[in-house]
Amino acid sequence: MKKNLIILTLLAGVVPALLMGCEQDGTPVTSTSEPVALESAPPETPGTETASGETGTLQIVANGEDFVRDGFTSKDGWEINFNHVYVNLAEVTAYQTDPPFNPESGSQLIANQQVQLDGVKTVDLRATPENPSPVLAEVPAPPGQYNALSWKMVKGTEGPAAGYSVMMDGTAEKDGQTVPFVLKLDREMAFTCGEFVGDERKGMVSPGSQGQLEATFHFDHLFGDGDAPADDEINVKALGFEPIAALASGDQVNMTSTELQQALTTEDYQTLQNLLPSLGHVGEGHCQESASS
Repeated sequence: MKKNLIILTLLAGVVPALLMGCEQDGTPVTSTSEPVALESAPPETPGTETASGETGTLQIVANGEDFVRDGFTSKDGWEINFNHVYVNLAEVTAYQTDPPFNPESGSQLIANQQVQLDGVKTVDLRATPENPSPVLAEVPAPPGQYNALSWKMVKGTEGPAAGYSVMMDGTAEKDGQTVPFVLKLDREMAFTCGEFVGDERKGMVSPGSQGQLEATFHFDHLFGDGDAPADDEINVKALGFEPIAALASGDQVNMTSTELQQALTTEDYQTLQNLLPSLGHVGEGHCQESASS
């Protein structure tokens, strides 16, 4: 009996000590009713609007500049006026980049935010005085500075430029000769551009307000600019219009890329191909060009 009392006494002291030890190790013996903080909410999906009105709107436009809208003189003296200049644009995407993307440095574009337009947009850059820069889309966008823009020029599947990435319809005049022309080009290209360069800064979206970005197309690069000096880079590199006018059949030119390749000299056709990547700009800002995939 005395031995049993000793054992019970020892157990009475050990059990509370064990329980206290568990509490000191941080493992609770019983659950508590204190609240547990919820995990942070996932980030907003770009292009969605929140109840607090934290998004704005981004308008993306295409601009053929006055060369397309009003016409111009080529480096070899042809007065060119366009009826239509169609381009088919796909995967048009605006980015907020940090560091700012420089297309001439060979660096990689690193985007913190991006907004992409759906589908293929066929736009006539000839536009009208009332609508000089046709709107591709207006989309909800998270606030910030959109300082990069990319797009692909692809062969359209419908509309007036179906089967082609670029279609130019116009007339050229020189020394009393008038040559109506339609040039249908099927080369697909992808442009990745940095920040818009122009008289005003573009791409800033604030909560509840609208910003704008512009895909710009420099068609004077193809034919040159008669108002610029002959030794200006744009004229030294340009094809001019004389090689196109020389292809007139029945006083007009209506040719596809394949037909131009067959009819132009090898040198002139290669010059045209070398110039096409220079079409895409953001204002006066340059772009990287690659084959569309």
